[in-house]
Amino acid sequence: MSQVNKKTINVRGELIDLSTPLVMGILNRTPDSFYAESRVTSLDAVIERVGIMQQEGASIIDIGGYSTRPGAEEISFAQEIERIESVIGPLRKNFPDLIISIDTFRSEVAKRAVEQGADIINDVAGGILDESMFDMVAMLGVPYILMHMRGTPETMNMLTEYNNVVVDVIKDLKSKIDLLRQKGVTDILLDPGFGFAKNIPQNFQLLANLSEFHQLGYPLLVGLSRKATIYKTLGINAGEALNGTSVLNTIALQNGASILRVHDVKPAAEAVKLWMATQPMEKKE
Repeated sequence: MSQVNKKTINVRGELIDLSTPLVMGILNRTPDSFYAESRVTSLDAVIERVGIMQQEGASIIDIGGYSTRPGAEEISFAQEIERIESVIGPLRKNFPDLIISIDTFRSEVAKRAVEQGADIINDVAGGILDESMFDMVAMLGVPYILMHMRGTPETMNMLTEYNNVVVDVIKDLKSKIDLLRQKGVTDILLDPGFGFAKNIPQNFQLLANLSEFHQLGYPLLVGLSRKATIYKTLGINAGEALNGTSVLNTIALQNGASILRVHDVKPAAEAVKLWMATQPMEKKE
């Protein structure tokens, strides 16, 4: 298998260093995301929330207009695009140095978002829900987060049969990396898709073996924030799952995560800082 071992991504012509892990803050423009505190409606509230997340250490903000929680219902293209287009321009104006990611599996939504100023496409479906996505990413020339999922948000919880979840997910991502590279896409981030067509034991198995994904040669993004894997295991609810999130994020860092996608930026940024303090000096340089 070809080894790329990328430590940077190209954002608007600037190489972003990933040797120190980055924090991606979640901004949900949806009324039904699983964690209620992540939902933001008015433009003023969006700008205030993003300003706070940036101050707390977020390098990237991930904007979503379509809830992909288990069982989420489909919404129209028009609904999704209205939710994200109304905020990208103002955010680009107010935070010119902020890296903006658009969380969508629709290629046309991705195109519109990039035209408005988004920098990264975060596709939870890894191209399976829109056959035009890979071509669109190649045309737009922006970094692409390739996540592993099966089915749709409505059906994924019924699609958790694997021979070996780690091996099977790696194989699936490898095949898609090959397609992307054939189309000329080089700035790829990989997300194993915790909670997407995986049950709780499978999520823990993926986390414990996260370092196996390094064989694919691309930086890893991990999204475990306040998910059911945490709160169901601990017998609590999503609102009480911050401590568990920090614990699993730290394990993810130890196993090679380059980006933590989180609802709570400050604790994640602190986890990165403390974890980096344990690393040999040559890894910090």
